[in-house]
Amino acid sequence: MSLNKPQGHARMDDRFNTIAGWTLFSGIVGLGLSIASGMYFQADKHHAPETAGYPVEGVAEKGEGGGDVPIATLLASADVAKGQATFAKCTSCHTINSGGANGIGPNLHGVVGEAIGQGVGGFAFSDALKSKGGNWSFDALNDWLKSPKAYAPGTKMTFAGLSKPEDRANIIAYLNTQGSNLPLPAADAAPAADAAAAPAAEGAAAPEASEAAAQ
Repeated sequence: MSLNKPQGHARMDDRFNTIAGWTLFSGIVGLGLSIASGMYFQADKHHAPETAGYPVEGVAEKGEGGGDVPIATLLASADVAKGQATFAKCTSCHTINSGGANGIGPNLHGVVGEAIGQGVGGFAFSDALKSKGGNWSFDALNDWLKSPKAYAPGTKMTFAGLSKPEDRANIIAYLNTQGSNLPLPAADAAPAADAAAAPAAEGAAAPEASEAAAQ
């Protein structure tokens, strides 16, 4: 009896092997093309930085620096005209003239140095403001104008505040000319003195460093 496979079976085996071979080859080629295309399209792409944006010279990041410049320093160079222009936004609620009527907010004539939460025209101040005590000093006005709600939680004042220290200084300087006319506080000279001392300290350190290197 012959052990050879029939010719029909042999042809089917050859055809199956051919198809399997081409299928495997196509899979390998497809995988290679996928890897190559991925490398190509990623080649010119820049990866996103860990921190979004880019640094701007001269601008401190949030949390850096020593906070706002003292109001006394800013008042020394405050612009009364700009303060008057800023106050124009407040006239929908306040009057500033002597004897002016209260509106949504109190009349502000002579407010600088006035007792906090008292006024002179019988305005109904909130308990939050009346409980603050003290007078409207330059520092108190600065804190109030920065954020009324933070200065006196529970205040009826809906104004969000002035974020720029220069704007606050300008408007305080203007308010001071409207019936108060108090002498401006002395500007803090400490930062200028520290800045002047820094180059001198560096100059003194240079000879010491040279002597240490020579030893």
